[in-house]
Amino acid sequence: MRIGKITSVNFNQFRVKISSDIRGNSVNVAGVVYYFGNIGSYLKTTNSVGEQLICEVVSIFDSDVRSDSSAYDMEGNREILLKPVGTIARKGEFSLGVGIFPSIYSEVTIVSFEDMEIILRNNNDRELPKTTHQSFYLGESKNLINYPIQISINSFFNIHSAVLGNSGSGKSNTIAHIIQDIHKKTNNSAIGSRILIFDVNGEYKNAFTDHEKCQHLNLTLLKPNIDREEDSYKPFYLPHFLMSIDEWSAFLMATDATQRPFWDKVLQESYKFYMISTREGEERTKLINYLRFKVCNLVHMLLAQGDTDTAIVTAAKNVIYGISELIDLDEGLKSACESEGMYQDLQNLYKNCSVAYGNNNDKLKEAVDGVRNRIEYESVREILELRAAGEEYFDYRFLKQAANITLLEEDARGNRRIREYTSTMMTRLDFFIDNRDCAFMRNRPLNVTNSEQYLEWLWGGHPEENSRTNLVIVDTSELSKDALETLTSVVSRLNFSSRKKLIGQARREKPIHLVLDEAHRYIKKDSKYLLRENIFEQIAREGRKYSLYLMISSQRPSELSETVLSQCSNFIIHRIQNEIDMKYVYAILPYFSDDFSNKIKQSVPGEALVFGNCVSMPLHVRVKQANPEPNSKNCQVHKEWFKPIDEDIL
Repeated sequence: MRIGKITSVNFNQFRVKISSDIRGNSVNVAGVVYYFGNIGSYLKTTNSVGEQLICEVVSIFDSDVRSDSSAYDMEGNREILLKPVGTIARKGEFSLGVGIFPSIYSEVTIVSFEDMEIILRNNNDRELPKTTHQSFYLGESKNLINYPIQISINSFFNIHSAVLGNSGSGKSNTIAHIIQDIHKKTNNSAIGSRILIFDVNGEYKNAFTDHEKCQHLNLTLLKPNIDREEDSYKPFYLPHFLMSIDEWSAFLMATDATQRPFWDKVLQESYKFYMISTREGEERTKLINYLRFKVCNLVHMLLAQGDTDTAIVTAAKNVIYGISELIDLDEGLKSACESEGMYQDLQNLYKNCSVAYGNNNDKLKEAVDGVRNRIEYESVREILELRAAGEEYFDYRFLKQAANITLLEEDARGNRRIREYTSTMMTRLDFFIDNRDCAFMRNRPLNVTNSEQYLEWLWGGHPEENSRTNLVIVDTSELSKDALETLTSVVSRLNFSSRKKLIGQARREKPIHLVLDEAHRYIKKDSKYLLRENIFEQIAREGRKYSLYLMISSQRPSELSETVLSQCSNFIIHRIQNEIDMKYVYAILPYFSDDFSNKIKQSVPGEALVFGNCVSMPLHVRVKQANPEPNSKNCQVHKEWFKPIDEDIL
């Protein structure tokens, strides 16, 4: 239906005079009401080669109204300004931008639902069976009122996406609704999906506990630092032995120059202490032989560096006593040392730490030489070359023992400031060992000894099974900042490493989607995060090749890593009123415009601007309300304040 005619054509704007026979801001076509008189609504015109130009209304005014006029003619000469958006070619294909502009007096008509189907046509895979679902319902268009917006599943989920907006703008609802809609599909259900949500605010559980509304959804709820199943949550674990040296260094806030090499030694010694306490036979004998070598080395270094016999003996006593204490802390280690004669060696050395009139008379040196003569150096070299390959289980309790013996070694070498240099790290180690906030890192799931077993536990299935857990929600709302960063980074790195091992077609099977709630807390744009290279930046750059995708949710885009945000190709942006955040989004996305910015600022909760690979042109959408809703509603202060007074208590 004709709305009016173009009266002026500029590079980025068309002026249109509305026909005098059009009343109001809507028209009825074949029983369907189309609203054209709203800012943001769509109209179309044609150019000289028969292409249809899709335009957006940016201004509405009456050309007869003057500033000095005291009366307004409601039937006057209304005009509108249109911004060209894209072109429908004669072949029926839509593309952004306009090549050939319309002529003056070209007719302007409504954009019908049929036109929108052409514009937003999903690139459906014709090879797939008709029962395979290829889109999800996001909500209703704000540009073309009452038009349902369907988003291509493949275009949205096969690349990184970002959901941005102020607190309370509807981000959690949007994510919950999208995942719900995927799992509410009938016939071919989404049993092949694997979605992991890091739920920083504890909001998402409520949205997915009603299984009747989500077809065939397998839901796993996990929470760190609980001892047993609690409120439908099961205990979440992140075993310490799966952490890399980088992750350990980050958690302990270890510096590269001194503390990182120190901690590398600690990890290796921890592993060897654990082996001593658990191995039997010849293997245990070799390990005790290695420990005997280390003790002799320590005392020998003291003998070589000491100024006086008194100083040497005092230092040696401290070392020998300290090692004895370390051994006594673990029954398995103590039993192994007793059976292999290590205790006797320590007692003999300690007995010879005596001074008469300031002179030891080489008694300690002779005792050390006696012990050294019993050392099998070939087996020592064998153990020295033994390094934990990573992901090998060891008891976390040996970390403290290993750290202390490493400190003793540095002391014996004359590194008098090593305890000062490592004080922060040792404090963090105590925090790890003793604090409840780290309990989830100290424990492990039953029978899990490597990353492969851990991921099987996390996803709740086995490779040979046809169905696996589809949705895992890890509630991290009670974790400290450093524990949160460690959890999200390590779990994501383990999934990424697993995907990188796949080759060929396997890389494209069983994709994983990580939903990063409040992502600005652990994907920062500067070096303030603990890890030197944030794992999410690596996933953002390379994850798509291995079918590992990110869905980022954040209320502070200006604090997000530029690398991660720039790798996102789909954006759902709710209201953002902070000027710094808006400028950041504007700067990092080159195709972002002032029009987009204005729409975002003016959006009400639940509305969002959608653009990127998943849509052929930017859309202003009222997102459908999730059912059930996530637990993200604001407090109704007036209801909480003003309540009936109980007369009985007056």
